Amino acid sequence: MSIESLLLIAAAYLLGAIPFGLLLTLWLTGRDPREFGSGNIGATNASRTGGKKVGLLTLFADIAKGALPVAIAVQMHDEWLVAATACAAFLGHIFPVYLRFKGGKGVATMFGVLIPWQPLAGVIAFTVWLAALGITRYVAVASILAGLVLPLAAWLLGASLPAMLACMLFCVLMSLRHRSNVERLLAGTENRVGGSRKSAA
Repeated sequence: MSIESLLLIAAAYLLGAIPFGLLLTLWLTGRDPREFGSGNIGATNASRTGGKKVGLLTLFADIAKGALPVAIAVQMHDEWLVAATACAAFLGHIFPVYLRFKGGKGVATMFGVLIPWQPLAGVIAFTVWLAALGITRYVAVASILAGLVLPLAAWLLGASLPAMLACMLFCVLMSLRHRSNVERLLAGTENRVGGSRKSAA
């Protein structure tokens, strides 16, 4: 692998590791999302902590930090490099070096890396996410189901081996990152979107 490829992978991780939810919430409201709600730095908890504007800005930033490095990698026509870049951005969000490797759950960044690389699989997973959210009103349930569907969608669409491996990684890690949500679901304490309780996704 060339020096340029290694630098791109490293840059993807460092960009993915930028905690936009934390930075935007602190900048616009002076509040630390880690001290409210679920304590997560993703868009859902940023919205809960700082309002819908902060949540939307965080969502777009987390999507963009996944899409940008992968879009560059796609132009290099090396599927293994694209997969490595996508995984690096995703892992950066979940295990950010800037926050002692305590990051978010990776949903928005996962969708971001799929946009320039596996858009059809991403659309299928996002459709499942929307449908599950509409039916259950649980962000965590929607996210877990989207992650589970993604490898299947990629396989049905004839994705390459590197893409399949990356999608399986996304699926496994997203499911693991939602363990606390699953525990609250089983206990009946998880919060629905728009409900009196607050979703911790």
